[in-house]
Parts: sequence; C-alpha cells; structure tokens
Amino acid sequence: QVQLVESGGGLVQPGGSLRLSCAASGSIFSINAMGWYRQAPGKQRELVASQDSGGSTNYADSVKGRFTISRDNAKNTVYLQMNSLKPEDTAVYYCNADLRAWVTGILRYLEVWGQGTLVTVSS
Repeated sequence: QVQLVESGGGLVQPGGSLRLSCAASGSIFSINAMGWYRQAPGKQRELVASQDSGGSTNYADSVKGRFTISRDNAKNTVYLQMNSLKPEDTAVYYCNADLRAWVTGILRYLEVWGQGTLVTVSS
C-alpha cells in the first residue's frame, strides 16, 4: 500500500510562517503530481498548490506570493512553505499525490491522500 504522511502543522500567529512536509512511501513506481489541499470548517476542500513531475506549479490565487511548493523527488516528498500567514489560512491541510504503484503485482494509477494536518493562525 501507499501512504502519505504529513507533518509540520500547528499554531502560529498572523504574519508567521510554517513549513509542511509530506512523504510518500510504499510500492511506488512513479509520482506525477503532488499537491496540497485545505479544508476550513464549514467549507469545501480546495486546492492550495500543486507541482507536477516536470516542476510546473499551480497556486490558488489566495496564496500566491505567500506560499511556495517544492518537491524532493529522490525522497518522494513534497513541501509547502507558508509565509505571511493569515487567520483565513486556518484549515486542515491535506497532501495529495497522483502516482503509479504496484498493487498485488499489478501496476496501477492511484490518487492518494494524507490524513491531514491542522494549521491554526491566531493571536
């Protein structure tokens, strides 16, 4: 099985910074896109940032210029550097990966989600 394990969430004051990490493990053959989504209380899950295997990135308008996504392909890890955090950034942040993995001896395309990590921006 493939797992995504996130870390780095927590409580931070407005204007502060946090760095989230997400490591993929398991019988992974290749990873295409990796990204971060978030879900605030009472709201739908939304894309924050993503990066494909070629390095192209995509950001939500609300985080452009403040958040930076990066990947370490050798470690199957994606990061989200979050600067100038605002109270409206408070949410559970989920890691997501589109990948190919061996499942019972068969190479399959999978979309995998992490368990989520809570980011709270408050004074």
